[in-house]
Amino acid sequence: MRTNQLIIALFQRFCWLDEGLQARLHDHGWPDVNRPQSMVMTNIVSGIVRPSDIARNLGVSRQAIHSTIGQMVKLGIVQLDADPDDRRHMIVSLTDLGARMRKDAQRSMDALTAQIAARLGQDRFDALLDALEADWGDNIEPATPRGRRA
Repeated sequence: MRTNQLIIALFQRFCWLDEGLQARLHDHGWPDVNRPQSMVMTNIVSGIVRPSDIARNLGVSRQAIHSTIGQMVKLGIVQLDADPDDRRHMIVSLTDLGARMRKDAQRSMDALTAQIAARLGQDRFDALLDALEADWGDNIEPATPRGRRA
């Protein structure tokens, strides 16, 4: 079994995809965003809009997310507003500029997806998506404590 290869391969392919997306956006004249900013945008588009939820989803501190969001506010691609359902919380949303950037990003992702499908072949591409979208069950079970047998 190739135990270490899964996480490495997934991460390498994620980086390849994100770098391709960032390069296309740069070529279209959009503000450069780093990987944490890209991940924040992915969460917003997925409907995760509270900074604390984004931080939890990405496994980083709330301070780190607030710093990243602050950078994105300065770029003019997101804004922070009070949550209309709970004024104790803030929500982050795309600005008009951010929404236009997101549409261009979607077109770029469509092109990258087509490129991957062409390289792998449609059957292998469909199998890859099926495997990634399959129910992998609950998160990894805790390891057996050292020195004990399961």
